Amino acid sequence: MSALAQLNGHGTGPYKDFPNVHTEAGKPEAHGNYGFLAWHRAFLLDLERELQRKDASIALPYWKFDEVARNVFSTAFMGFTPRGSSKMATFDPSNPIDGWTTVRQGILRSPDFDQMTQPPIVLSEKQTLQLGDPGGLFANFSGSGQIEFDPHGDAHGHFRGDIGVIGTAARDPLFFLLHCNVDRLWAKWQKVNRRFDVTSTSTYPFLGSAKSPGATRVGHNLQDDMWPWNGVTGTGGNQRPPTAPGGPLPDSPVSTAPGPKPTVRSMIDYQGVLNPANRLGFGYDDVEFVF
Repeated sequence: MSALAQLNGHGTGPYKDFPNVHTEAGKPEAHGNYGFLAWHRAFLLDLERELQRKDASIALPYWKFDEVARNVFSTAFMGFTPRGSSKMATFDPSNPIDGWTTVRQGILRSPDFDQMTQPPIVLSEKQTLQLGDPGGLFANFSGSGQIEFDPHGDAHGHFRGDIGVIGTAARDPLFFLLHCNVDRLWAKWQKVNRRFDVTSTSTYPFLGSAKSPGATRVGHNLQDDMWPWNGVTGTGGNQRPPTAPGGPLPDSPVSTAPGPKPTVRSMIDYQGVLNPANRLGFGYDDVEFVF
């Protein structure tokens, strides 16, 4: 928590780039298409590596949002607001993120569930892992059931306030715990189904680049590099946002992958199952390494 508070710097530190990336302008880069999971994996990795510059032992935690999570919402950790309250989350005075500041001081977060006794109503882990091959897990275009809508979208949607809206969600550090669990679910799905082979459409549906025949939107094809780390902006008539906050992806003391400009491809074989050089230097306590 101390490293996170230092990164925030009462609104003046490097953390400010994260809410400035996850905005409505950046929405097409990160949402509504097949690269949703890969893009957010890179976003999580960016924050984790920034925190590791403060303390190399840090690993981002996850909020298992289909179970009651009293510790997550304690005043000693992510803060508490009563169900339906319109007040800011409250923290222990000793909590380093008490006084958290982005565009204002405080975190506006109003849950519609009792955080001490209930989880939000979302697909369970078992149901999520049964979503199937890419047409089920990745597709984001019709109805509910795909991972971006449920459980991810529903977990966000059980709050009013910052975390409930794409353009403001990353102002709340709970955003990263929510997305760590989404990424953990993807990692579990990959392990169960052995989806690490980037030459197979069973792993990822769009194997080319945005210039390939039948490609999807730029940034969501396997070979595409991802904004904002590529530094590409919407000048010259391309589809990228007008700015690219934050710069390249930070280095890691334990991995040279994926480099400063991650591609969709570089996010998939994160354990180095097929190529040890692909290891991204993170894992989950309940997702065994695959050999």
